[in-house]
Amino acid sequence: MGGAVQILQSATFKRAYKRLHPNQKADVDDAVAEIVCDPTLGEAKKGDLAGVFVHKFMCNGKLSLLAYEYNPGTRLSLLLGSHENFYRDLKR
Repeated sequence: MGGAVQILQSATFKRAYKRLHPNQKADVDDAVAEIVCDPTLGEAKKGDLAGVFVHKFMCNGKLSLLAYEYNPGTRLSLLLGSHENFYRDLKR
C-alpha cells in the first residue's frame, strides 16, 4: 500500500469496544490490523447490507464478528459483537 490508511469507528463500535476486557481488545486490534492489510478478508454482504463486509475471528475462544466498510484510504468499523442479533443491529 502506498499511503497510510485511516481507521474510523462508528458510535456503536466504540461503545462495544469500550466494554471489552484488555485481552479481548487485543484480539479486536489484531482483527482490525488484518483488515487494514487486506480489506477483502471479510465476507461481502448483499441486499440491504450491500457494501458492508463482515470479518469473523476468535476472541477469547468465542467467535466474534466485525462489520466494516472500506475505501482505498479508509476503513470504517461499524459493529462488533457475537452472532446473536448481529445482523438485526447492523441494519439499524
